[in-house]
Amino acid sequence: MDNLLLAFNVVLPLFLEMALGYFTRRIGLVDESTLKKMNNYVFRVFLPILLFYNVVSTDLTTAFNGPLLLTAVCFVIAEFTLCMLVVPLIEKSKPRRGVLIQGIMRSNFVIFGLPVLVSLCGDNSNTGAVSLVIAVVVPMFNAFSVVALEINRGGKLNFGKILKSVATNPLIIASLLGIALLALGVKLPTTLSKTLGDLAKMATPLALVILGAEFNFSSVKGCLRPLIVGVTGRLVAMPLIFITLAVLLGFRGEELIALMVMLAAPPAVSSFTMAQQMDGDAELAGNMVVFGSLFAVLTIFVWIFVLKTMALI
Repeated sequence: MDNLLLAFNVVLPLFLEMALGYFTRRIGLVDESTLKKMNNYVFRVFLPILLFYNVVSTDLTTAFNGPLLLTAVCFVIAEFTLCMLVVPLIEKSKPRRGVLIQGIMRSNFVIFGLPVLVSLCGDNSNTGAVSLVIAVVVPMFNAFSVVALEINRGGKLNFGKILKSVATNPLIIASLLGIALLALGVKLPTTLSKTLGDLAKMATPLALVILGAEFNFSSVKGCLRPLIVGVTGRLVAMPLIFITLAVLLGFRGEELIALMVMLAAPPAVSSFTMAQQMDGDAELAGNMVVFGSLFAVLTIFVWIFVLKTMALI
């Protein structure tokens, strides 16, 4: 019963924050134009601040975890490779194919990672280790997503465009800047550190509220089959394969939680914007984010409960 309550308490706040966004949209407090601006603001300001602050404020001597980082990198490469091989066998439409590869492979690790870890392990948990994993994995997610969408655009693969997209991504820039300052041993002034810390606390709740406000259930019928494939692949197939592998490799506790969230989190919010910009099926991408986030409340709950019951976390 204690494990059930713990899992429930971890996931319920995420659901309530999304529900608040949905409610405020339904009563007309925000409109689509406002949400687009807010989402862009969070993506370009608050989430980069969150990543930068968590990395740069990390104690590298305790946060660096070579086996965890290497495993996370290998898992992301394996997910991408598996999707590139399997998705074309399931979906023939190229615009949808690119979106499915991106959606199944790329998780919303930034928003879900640290809150779940802190909820499970408390404020004294090693968030620095997870931040370093995020700093390494997020650039990989973005790079592989661009490759998948560009290949399925129908034209030739443009490596210059891929490199430009990766190099100008605010999450990647913030991650790399944080890692550079951390490696150089640069300490932020107290005033600046406190300011960034306060702003970083706003990132996750605000992103979840906006995500909830963007829920739209009216466009499902036109893409029901690929939507089911995408959400099932992201929330069930990938976690089942790779969490099992992580357990067999001996990961436990905070390390397993970090990998679990990376593998079980819903599709990244920014995948919708990227699909729009690269001629993918934006409607399918949006629905994958919406329904993936909705059902992730249940699936993450199940994963936490199962792993906690087995005394693995």
